[in-house]
This record gives sequence, C-alpha cells and structure tokens, in this order.
Amino acid sequence: MDNKISPEAQVAELELDAVIGFNGHVPTGLKCHPDQEHLIFPLGCTILIQAINTQEQNFLQGHGNNVSCLAISRSGRYIASGQVTFMGFKADIILWDYKKRELLARLSLHKGKIEALAFSPNDLYLVSLGGPDDGSVVVWSIAKRDAICGSPAAGLNVGNATNVIFSRCRDEMFVTAGNGTIRVWELDLPNRKIWPTECQTGQMKRIVMSIGMADDDSFFYLGTTTGDILKMNPRTKLLSDAGPAKDKFSLGVSAIRCLKMGGLLVGSGAGLLVFCKSPSYKPINGTAELFATCAKKDIRVWHTSSNRELLRITVPNMTCHGIDFMRDGKSIISAWNDGKIRAFAPETGQLMYVINSAHRIGVTAIATTSDCKRVISGGGEGEVRVWQIGCQTQKLEEALKEHKSSVSCIRVKRNNEECVTASTDGTCIIWDLVHLRRNQMILANTLFQCVCYHPEEFQIITSGTDRKIAYWEVFDGTVIRELEGSLSGSINGMDITQEGVHFVTGGNDHLVKVWDYNEGEVTHVGVGHSGNITRIRISPGNQYIVSVSADGAILRWKYPYTS
Repeated sequence: MDNKISPEAQVAELELDAVIGFNGHVPTGLKCHPDQEHLIFPLGCTILIQAINTQEQNFLQGHGNNVSCLAISRSGRYIASGQVTFMGFKADIILWDYKKRELLARLSLHKGKIEALAFSPNDLYLVSLGGPDDGSVVVWSIAKRDAICGSPAAGLNVGNATNVIFSRCRDEMFVTAGNGTIRVWELDLPNRKIWPTECQTGQMKRIVMSIGMADDDSFFYLGTTTGDILKMNPRTKLLSDAGPAKDKFSLGVSAIRCLKMGGLLVGSGAGLLVFCKSPSYKPINGTAELFATCAKKDIRVWHTSSNRELLRITVPNMTCHGIDFMRDGKSIISAWNDGKIRAFAPETGQLMYVINSAHRIGVTAIATTSDCKRVISGGGEGEVRVWQIGCQTQKLEEALKEHKSSVSCIRVKRNNEECVTASTDGTCIIWDLVHLRRNQMILANTLFQCVCYHPEEFQIITSGTDRKIAYWEVFDGTVIRELEGSLSGSINGMDITQEGVHFVTGGNDHLVKVWDYNEGEVTHVGVGHSGNITRIRISPGNQYIVSVSADGAILRWKYPYTS
C-alpha cells in the first residue's frame, strides 16, 4: 500500500474576505441585533454579521448545508441557526457566541430541516421546530447545551407548524402555529415535559405565516396566507378579533411586529410595509412624528412631540395655499398663487419639480393619491386637474371643468378611483378618477370650505360658511342629516379618524370641536385660538389634533380617546 498523503490534506483553506448578496429566501431571516449596530442574515450556509455604519463584515461558518432559520436572543449574547439537510439525515442547530463570533454548541435531534427557532426572554431556553418530515418541537437548555424535552408539534388532523415565538415575560411559555394549528405550550421543567393547548378560532381556518407577541403577553397576533391578522389571547386561548374584513394584505401577512407605542408593523408578501391597529387592521399611512404647515411664502415641517421646526422652505413673494405629503414620504406637494405646483424633498427642502401654469387664477387646493402616481389640483377659476406623476415627468391627464368658483378642498378615496372636491360656488363634486368624469354633484346654499370621506366611503361630510355640518350619500348625492356646526362664523377645516367614529372641526368661532360621528354631538371643545381656525388635522394613529389659525398660531391637542 502506498503511504502518500492524499492531495486534499495539503490544501490550505481560503479565507473569506467579503460577501455581497442577500437572497431573502429565509423567512424572517434578516435581523437587527439588539445593539442596533449590526444586521445579521444567512446567505447559503454562511451567516453574515454586517455593521450598519462601517460595512465591516464577520462570518459564522459551521453549517454543512443551507441555513433555513435564524434567531437572536433578547440580550444579544446568542445567535441560533438551523439548516436543511437530506431526507432522513440529522439537521443541525448551531448555537453561536455573538461577541466572540464563535460556535458554542451543535444541537442535533431534528431530521431533514429546522423550520423555526426562538429564544426564551431570559436566554434560558431555545425552542426549535422541525420541518415537514420531522414535525417535532424541542426545548433546549442553553446552559447545559442539551435537549430538555420534545413533542410532536401539531395534532394528527392538521398541517405542519411553521412558526414559533416565545412569551415576552415568561421563560416557560411559547406559541407554535402553522397550517390549521395554533398552540400555546407550557414547559414543565421538573417533569421535563411540554404541554400544549389548542387555540380555538371558530369557523376560521387559516395558514399562519408570521407571529408577533405583545410586550406584556396580553395578546399574540398571527399573520395568515389569506392576508388577514388574527388576535389571540394566550390565557383564554380564544380568538379576540380578526381583520381587515375588506382589502386584505396581498400575498399574505409575511411579517408582523408589535410596537411599544401600540399598534402593529405589518409586512405583506406583495412588499408592502404598513402600520395598523386592532380591530380594523386598516393601514395607517403616515406618521404622527412630523407635520407640515404652510402660510404666505413658507412651508414648514415640524417635529410633533418637541414642537421644533425641522425645515423651512421659502418661495419669496408667493403665497402657498395648500400642501400634501406624497404617501411614500419622498415629496411635499404644494399649491401656489402664481398658478404653479411645486414639489420639495421633505429632508432637504430641495425643489424637485415644478408644474408651470397648472391653474389660471392660482392653485387653491391640492391632494395626492396613495399610490403616489397622481396629484389632483384645484384652481381659483374652479377647474380640477388630474396630473400623472412619473419619475422624471409630470403630465396633465385631464382638466375637469364643472365648478364655477375656487376649489377649496380635495379628498381622494382610499382606492384612488374617486375623489371629492369642495368649492365656494356652493357645490361639492364627486369625480370618477378612472373614467375622469363627474359622478355626482352636491348643492347647498353655502360656500363649501371643507369635505371628508367617512372611512367606509359611502358617505361624505361637508361644511362651510353656513356653519352647518352636512352628511351626504355618495351614491346619489342626497343629504342625510345636518348639524349646527357653530354658533358664529364659517367652519373652515375638518378631519375624520381612520375608524370613522369621531371627527373634528374648526372655524371662525376659534373653537376646536370633537364630534361623535353617529350621534352627531360634540364630545370635546378646545379653547385656545385667538384667530380664525383655517385648517385642522388628526394625526395617523389618533395621538394628536393639530389646528392652525389665521393669526399664525399652531396648536397641538391631545386626542381625547385611546384608539
């Protein structure tokens, strides 16, 4: 026999220097470390730790096949990663030391694939979920680096469990969910057992894609392939609510996070990221952190909680009549008395584009569509114009000539297929934005100053110089009810909550009023303005009301109801 050394034994290993790439194939595989300075994500069989600010990279290498899931402990001390392997073979979980960037333990029990991993809140335990060929759930002791106990993850007549999340407060409770199965588990350490309780969702049969746990463990939220969210109570194991009822999230709810400020951050399969709240789960676009005002030659952006001015945009010798944020947050669209529409960058205040000669007698009102593709403007001559906004171009799509006098307010329906314009000629017109024609006209003996869609969008409310708040049927333009909005002077501004339960008004009586929509009664009054209130807005998420008046004052009010 020849004693030559095999060629492989003499070959030195190449050192990996840098990796460019992120394939996004691992569900919830992109993590931010609790130090807030590093991103951690798998690529093939390597795990990358990338510094956010310096772009420095470290690599964790130890898996013999592709990484299928990743978890970071709450303290940030540990990372756990699971892999896929060949059918029937053991699939490893590796426990890593984050600071030292080294392998602490290799945990081998599951076969085929590790589906999901989660750490207990105090870094005592790691729970792992095996893939479809394995079907078991195992709890590991981090101190002993060994399995404590295991169990089949789901019952016999349901599909696989694919998600796991630990309690935020207790090391002995966790939740698994998947195809038709939602279970709350209790760890019984003295007997080395885990006990599952099946959660009841009634008639709703769902495939769970993602889970989020509230900070105080009061509820957990499940994102489904159907595109809705289930809210479960871990104590009663019962369904608390579910939504949205209409306009479900396209391609499923693939990621869900409970925020400390309340509400949820939800990611969908279609690439949408939205903020929403139970029980409606309708997207709350925008942020309560910032708001913008305009007056004379200035547009100003304010930081809501500190009342600080962050940005001032000035166009000398001009008057700005109206502003709107594009929903993607990339531009502020503004209406000016020289007939121009100007768009500015919200961070720098830099002019992005100008639409010249948008209206003959000045631009008096402006609104944007939620898909960021259109701007709708109103002019002093009464024209309503629809503009197509591209990356480089702004094109007039249609001029709608029905109003006889200046357009005072424009609101766009959520699906961007309809809008309503209020005018001082005593009409409000509902426009079809698909076929670009008039759908309905509303007439009253008033100079309309403001209009709002109720969130259900089958009614609108209007007000103006006759001091009346009128509710109208969108379908046929009939008036449903009229309320006495103010004892003296015009009502100039109104806004409605995302839920449609309350609305606010302000006008020449200097009072801010909060109304119950269904009862038609004032519930709160704000006294503080010394000038005529010109506009009023409720912040996304219903934290604040901001009102502005003709004397230049900006008042921020605490929204009186918890949502």
